[in-house]
Amino acid sequence: MSSLNFTTASHPPTFLLLGIPGLEKEQFWIAFPFCITYALGVLGNIILLIVIKTEPSLHEPMYLFLAMLACTDLVLPTSMLPKMLAIFWRGSKEIGFVACLVQLFFVHCFAILESGVLMAMALDRYFAICHPLRHSSILSTQVVAALGSLVLLRGVLMVSPTCFLLHRQDFCQHHVISHSYCEHMAVVKLVCEDTRVNAAYGIAVAFAVAAFDLTVITVSYTMIVREVLKLPSSDTQIKAFNTCVSHSCVILVFYVPALFTSLTHRFGHSIPQHVHILVGNLYMLVPPTLNPIIYGLRTKQLRDKIVLLIQWKGT
Repeated sequence: MSSLNFTTASHPPTFLLLGIPGLEKEQFWIAFPFCITYALGVLGNIILLIVIKTEPSLHEPMYLFLAMLACTDLVLPTSMLPKMLAIFWRGSKEIGFVACLVQLFFVHCFAILESGVLMAMALDRYFAICHPLRHSSILSTQVVAALGSLVLLRGVLMVSPTCFLLHRQDFCQHHVISHSYCEHMAVVKLVCEDTRVNAAYGIAVAFAVAAFDLTVITVSYTMIVREVLKLPSSDTQIKAFNTCVSHSCVILVFYVPALFTSLTHRFGHSIPQHVHILVGNLYMLVPPTLNPIIYGLRTKQLRDKIVLLIQWKGT
């Protein structure tokens, strides 16, 4: 009987998501730029996927990884924005316990997946510039698919324990989440039991992913810069650098707010809560919107194909 009591947790039927505490009156209007940003991101990523799928010349590792990034950028904001808009526009704050855990899983799993895809793209640029003759043999279609599967599996395996732990724990009578979506640490704060394991696991996952992926990215680009500087022609150097500038912009746009959000939960108690939540929302919306714009504008081959697609649709 004691074993049964240990495994039976007290779950609330629903949680209440506050949205952005401190900006309740402004939430209605804040929702409009959020919605426009999301719509632009969805449109841009769908266009990228259509162009890459329909153009055989783009079936290369760089563009296959970009297609993975576009798929991730479609799922990540979609997992939280519809409910956020319901809170801001309709005051529909309730979310079921299981629905909250599902949202939490998708938000964190696909954030880890995006980090993994950016790491894989850095490796692709390293092999393309530093080992161009072996690039196609090293990063074959099968290897690209395997890397994509591995980073997805990593996200699933890393995030699943957080949902499992929360499902087994008792929650207090206070069921109000001071956030606009079910973020891990925001939900953990409602647990009545000792949450040191939850907090330690969450920060360990965040630092493990960031440390590993950023190390691979940094080493890759350090080797790329060293190789590019050896090139005899300045035009060739500029072209090689330009292929990496877009990726570097995407990396900064993703990791800076991601690390800010993760660290603020643990250490940034002096930062106003609405600032923290706004940055968390923008972290989920801005990178998926900017990624197709940055790659579409800075990658000539992709830009030309998009222009052709638009002209063909217009005829």
